[in-house]
Amino acid sequence: MHVSTSVVAAGRRHSLGVRWDGTVLCAGEGAAGECLVEEWADIVGVAAGNVHSASNTGRSHSVGLRADGTVLATGWNADGQCDVAAWGGVTGIAAGWRRTLGILKDGAVLAVGRQREGACDVSQWREVVSLTCGDWHSVAARADGTVVAAGNDRRGQCAVESWRSVTAVAAGYLHTLALTDSGRVLAAGDRSTGACDVDTWTDVVSVAAGSYHSVGVTTGGRVVAAGGNNRGQCEVARWRQVIAVAAGSVHTLGLRADGTVVATGDDEHHQCDVADWTSIRSLR
Repeated sequence: MHVSTSVVAAGRRHSLGVRWDGTVLCAGEGAAGECLVEEWADIVGVAAGNVHSASNTGRSHSVGLRADGTVLATGWNADGQCDVAAWGGVTGIAAGWRRTLGILKDGAVLAVGRQREGACDVSQWREVVSLTCGDWHSVAARADGTVVAAGNDRRGQCAVESWRSVTAVAAGYLHTLALTDSGRVLAAGDRSTGACDVDTWTDVVSVAAGSYHSVGVTTGGRVVAAGGNNRGQCEVARWRQVIAVAAGSVHTLGLRADGTVVATGDDEHHQCDVADWTSIRSLR
């Protein structure tokens, strides 16, 4: 069973990247300890907790998946979202506001963190191949191409039961994206920001969701974006040779085929200072 793993990740105020040697780079604010990743080793995937609200002071956490299936976490841990030390046999990870999810080898899902909105109610999920966290909801694509969701559904962001042929998912604050095996993108949730305006996208191979924006990579290495652009987070039209993207609350990262990274959007906390990043590993 192939499980998606991200090698670049974006939170509200920080960015993460996995290098070929298994070390991790971080840019941005680390007031809660989310950037304390210098000693991590043998990492194959990363996830960054995100929150859309500036009133939350940007507190976040970072998660790393090791090659041996164990998981590391650092940063804000008010709800136990970093309590992953006992995890093993993990093949994929996702991080949201106050929670962390992990995919096991058999496709089951683990969860730690805030329980209140139901976004951690994933114990019955099976055969999961792609996992994502929005602020208050969690979404997974299963091996048969169907999708399941849990958590806050006040804008219809969990209305994914009818989706089919899905290979990957991404979740923002109040919207959810799904990549289909035909390269089209599906969307559910709040349409007022334009983040769900992805119906015309074609030949897409990777998607990401920020708080109010959506990003996709095409087969030709170009990047498309829709939704809120108040900080320039959708200014990606000139990017080339991109193989993967990550979306924070109001910034966007693009991993290029040569292992370098480009960024656009909010850089108030230097989360876009990735120009010197090199040797970021390709997707496994």
